[in-house]
Amino acid sequence: MKRILPIVIGFAMVFGLSVNAFGHCEIPCGIYDDQMRIEMIREHITTIEKSMKMIQHLQGEKHQHANQLTRWIVNKEEHADKLQHIVSQYFMTQRVGLDAEKYTEKVSLLHHMLIFAMKCKQTTDLDNVEKLRKLVDQFESLYFEKEKKKTGES
Repeated sequence: MKRILPIVIGFAMVFGLSVNAFGHCEIPCGIYDDQMRIEMIREHITTIEKSMKMIQHLQGEKHQHANQLTRWIVNKEEHADKLQHIVSQYFMTQRVGLDAEKYTEKVSLLHHMLIFAMKCKQTTDLDNVEKLRKLVDQFESLYFEKEKKKTGES
């Protein structure tokens, strides 16, 4: 038993470090891929939507599948948490500076994303998913507006 405990603790430490390493650093390292983060948010929204639909389907069945229902609920919650992490730890903390152009509008959109991600955790209302999608589109347009002006895109 004494030999197994250090191994278990080692695995827990490695697993804990890998979970913490998932997010982007706050050093600042200068290595950012903003567009990728937007796409990650979109992927989380799609996963939340699928989870909600599966929860609704499983709840409507005559013989409910408690295990599968629980797994879809947990999946929905985890992806909403990951979305909130990207919004708060990546964009709000690192990418939208206090002196950013259109700071108030950007932070307002990000805050609304946090709220609707929370609502997605609380319910299976697909309207919240659609609101998240619209907010991401609005934020992306506003966030990359300066780059589009530089390249002459409309």
